[in-house]
Amino acid sequence: MPRAGLSTAAVVGAAAALADAEGLEALTLARLAGSVGVRTPSLYNHVASLDDVRRRVALVALVELGDAMRDATVGRAGEDALTAMAHAYRAYARAHPGRYAATQRAPASGDDELATAAARAVGVLLAVLRGYGLEGDEAIHAARAVRSALHGFVALESGGGFGIPVALDESFDRMVAALARGLRDGAGATSR
Repeated sequence: MPRAGLSTAAVVGAAAALADAEGLEALTLARLAGSVGVRTPSLYNHVASLDDVRRRVALVALVELGDAMRDATVGRAGEDALTAMAHAYRAYARAHPGRYAATQRAPASGDDELATAAARAVGVLLAVLRGYGLEGDEAIHAARAVRSALHGFVALESGGGFGIPVALDESFDRMVAALARGLRDGAGATSR
């Protein structure tokens, strides 16, 4: 019998909070059960497995990240939109490191729900890139470059990889400005 008041959403919310506090890899069914006050077998009334829990955390995180990026770019274009989106991306990764980590795996084949959430988040980036005149394959190449740069920065930052005492915020801003220059130059090159 499921514990009164415990729902799948509550279990997933607790899992997301644990992942943020302790890291995605530290999320186990035993830790999750303890955090919601049930025995591990009781979780199976709400989730199918640890993989299911992590998938559900990824789903929540993709929606949250996509919404944060979308909200940051509304009414903006070009470098202003790219900068706002990049800052929203970094802020989300810093505030929710476990959830952010869950977003890094591509959806499994046939997982339409997760693929749709991922596509919404990528769609924000593609909309920003349209402001640079990038479409089709050129936009995909540019999206991969932007995502790689942003992910690399936030991964190094969260892992303590920046040990030199120079302002990280300035480094981030310079990286985003370099991306914007590259996008402008790249867009001009593809139209020639």
